Amino acid sequence: MRPPGFPFPALVGLDSLKMALQLAAIDRRLSVLIRGDKGAGKSTAARGLAELLERGAPFINLPIGATEDRLLGGLDVEKALKGDPALKPGLLVAANGGVLYVDEVNLLPDHLADALLDAVASGVHVLEREGFSATENTDFVMVGSMNPEEGALRPQLLDRFALAVDVCAPMDPCLRREVIARRLSYDADPTAFSHTWREERARMVQRLNDARARLLDVILPGEMLNLIAERIAGQNVRTLRADLAVVRGSRALAALEGTSSVHASHVEAVLPLALAHRVSVRPRDPRAEPPPPRRDTEQPEDARGSSAAAPERVFAPVDLSVPRLVVEQTTRMSGRSSESSHTAHGVAVGARRTTEPRELEPRASLLHAATYTGTAEIRADDLHERVRLPRAGTRYLFVVDSSGSHAVQERMRVVKGAVSGLLDSARGRRDEVVVIVCRGATASVLVEPTPVLEDAQRALEYMPTGGRTPLAHALELAATYVTDASVVVLVTDGHANVGSRSDDPWADALASAGAIRCPSLVIDSEADRDPTGRPRDLAVSMGATYVRLVDLDETSVLHLIRDAS
Repeated sequence: MRPPGFPFPALVGLDSLKMALQLAAIDRRLSVLIRGDKGAGKSTAARGLAELLERGAPFINLPIGATEDRLLGGLDVEKALKGDPALKPGLLVAANGGVLYVDEVNLLPDHLADALLDAVASGVHVLEREGFSATENTDFVMVGSMNPEEGALRPQLLDRFALAVDVCAPMDPCLRREVIARRLSYDADPTAFSHTWREERARMVQRLNDARARLLDVILPGEMLNLIAERIAGQNVRTLRADLAVVRGSRALAALEGTSSVHASHVEAVLPLALAHRVSVRPRDPRAEPPPPRRDTEQPEDARGSSAAAPERVFAPVDLSVPRLVVEQTTRMSGRSSESSHTAHGVAVGARRTTEPRELEPRASLLHAATYTGTAEIRADDLHERVRLPRAGTRYLFVVDSSGSHAVQERMRVVKGAVSGLLDSARGRRDEVVVIVCRGATASVLVEPTPVLEDAQRALEYMPTGGRTPLAHALELAATYVTDASVVVLVTDGHANVGSRSDDPWADALASAGAIRCPSLVIDSEADRDPTGRPRDLAVSMGATYVRLVDLDETSVLHLIRDAS
């Protein structure tokens, strides 16, 4: 018996989540992406959906490590070795009539996610292997879930999800208690728990069945199609998949409510689900507006922690062309090299026949021999090599000190130029960036994990400066975004003056720096006059490579690379 899914736990975003899953149950072409924190009940909701479909509907959980043959299907090895080659269906076929659930879909290899979402949208999957071909229906509900802290989903794949919902666990103690009480009740007696909700589940199943039966008869008036087009175009959404998702979703909602045609209320209810992952909030562009007035109310700390008038300001970046050697240094720290796409460290995505394989694929070679010669004797013509994608990209965590001490000397222009140069060097690789701003009473995440480097560059370009330096909090935030393939780039003068755990801001900053366990680079932006040396101390605590911002030229970077080798 599955864990309890319906009734849903009391999640923030519950109504949207329930609506999205019900619409997908009515029109299975509406794939659903659930985004939220760990422990927010995403998997529970997906499992519960299968209980609302036809009796005995399968619930297939796609493991992240699944191979292409396991998901899409391939040659049946056992039959091929017996001289009777045939195709073996994959999980796409096994999920027919039920739910295919992909937890941590953002970690699924791109080529698998692309093929999976294509099959959902078309309702058909064509399998072709070694001269054999088969066409299978893919009539299931596709549900993916992800924690944004663990990495972003490529924009191209994100757009392929028809609907998206953001959820998080409730912070109301009463609601949290109710969630845990239901879970304990299920654990104590699953049969009794299921019996308690049997009637409500039966009513919901019947309601969804009736809606599916009415779906094809629901009319979409021309004025509603005009409304959908106008609303989506008004949000500057280019992809037509958004329009199609709203059309299908609003028709499914009308069928669920028992109406014969789509009304404006149906469209308005579905629009947030279809646009949540397609509309991005861009940082304000000061060039398009009058410049904000200078604010002299804030008294930031100067280099020695004393009060000095330095209003919040915005500096344009200096074009600091960071040498390619710096890029190679950060790449080396991430454990990658320019040759990584040719090594055996990437995800295996298939096999190709060649008489001189660089990395032998024994299974494909054996299957080819069995299929075309009827024996297990492998000849040169049967040899296959593995085809691999480049390793997963690196997450670059930029922790940028934009406090008042930088604003006093207008050095933030150079800081932005350096960071923008590093970001620009990552073009063409499967990387993502996070930007954390260290400024004011607390640090903040300026750019959530994103592979769209232009977003991070734009945010940096117009990032204001001024205020105090909550360095410890910024490093604590950075630690929560660190993955197995991360590089932290800290740009700071080290003048911490806001504590996070004690009355000693500097001690807190050192402790937070020591908690970061990944390759790191500390760029010292401290003024030449009376330097404190604190950025170097931070680098020691982090085990990081240290370099002074004023020394970022070809000669000094060359020495840096040699010293780190």
